[in-house]
Amino acid sequence: MRAGTTEEDGRIALIQSDIWIGFPRAEQVLDRLQGMIEAPRQTRMPGLLVHGASGIGKTMIARNLSRKYAPEYDPASGITRTPLLLLQAPPAPDERRFYLHILAAVGAPATALSARAQNVASLEVRVIALLRDLGLRMIMIDEVHNLLAGTHREQRRFLNVLRYLSNELEVSLVCLGVSEAVDAIRGDIQLARRLDEHHLPNWRDDAEFSDMIQTLIAAMPLEKKSNLKVKSLKQVLALTGGVTSRIFALVKDLSIDAIITGEECITDDAIAKWTPVWSRHANPHRRLQKSRV
Repeated sequence: MRAGTTEEDGRIALIQSDIWIGFPRAEQVLDRLQGMIEAPRQTRMPGLLVHGASGIGKTMIARNLSRKYAPEYDPASGITRTPLLLLQAPPAPDERRFYLHILAAVGAPATALSARAQNVASLEVRVIALLRDLGLRMIMIDEVHNLLAGTHREQRRFLNVLRYLSNELEVSLVCLGVSEAVDAIRGDIQLARRLDEHHLPNWRDDAEFSDMIQTLIAAMPLEKKSNLKVKSLKQVLALTGGVTSRIFALVKDLSIDAIITGEECITDDAIAKWTPVWSRHANPHRRLQKSRV
């Protein structure tokens, strides 16, 4: 812990950091993706389209897998092996911009290339050669719904690029995005046939949700156990619309409050009074110091 910070400060910082909760629906997707990345190379590699509402947990799953398959330097060959490449789709379906994103992601930015070498055809050749040397096994494209910002023709060309990379490199292709992107991808029949669909629904009032939120609350660094009534759990679901990111934000918000006030647990009363003011803890350390005065 840094000088000048307290134990409470450290716990608040921990709450504000990224927290991975391995609930079953997330582990199911991870297991499926891990099976794909470990599968032997074949002419037609398996693919997956993971879709659901914004904030449902798609990016969280992708980042968790990317940490498991982080790049590793091979001193014998002098090459950094990169089994998984996680990219965010460009704001619009632009081939050139996408290839530039790939080069930057693998540490080979195109800034040193001549203008002629930065045309689409040259970039394509360079990207294929680099990715093949990296020992790539899977390409993950997050925010794939960004392709909807383009015309139908631009969308088809961008999807053709994704299919081409998967075929040429013999790697699995995984796309993640909101459900609106499903129809656009289905528009490319060949790509749609190789991308199985996995839908992540919003949380509902069932045992799965109860287990998830209780596990999440238990992961908060509070000194007391939070014994919540079923009514409060239902209220959490109503307040957040069953969206994972909102549920996490609510629990984190209330956990920080519990530390600041000295309550040290999340109470039914706190949930009843909670309102979604996301900037409420923009400066929790200042509020904590003020509460000590």
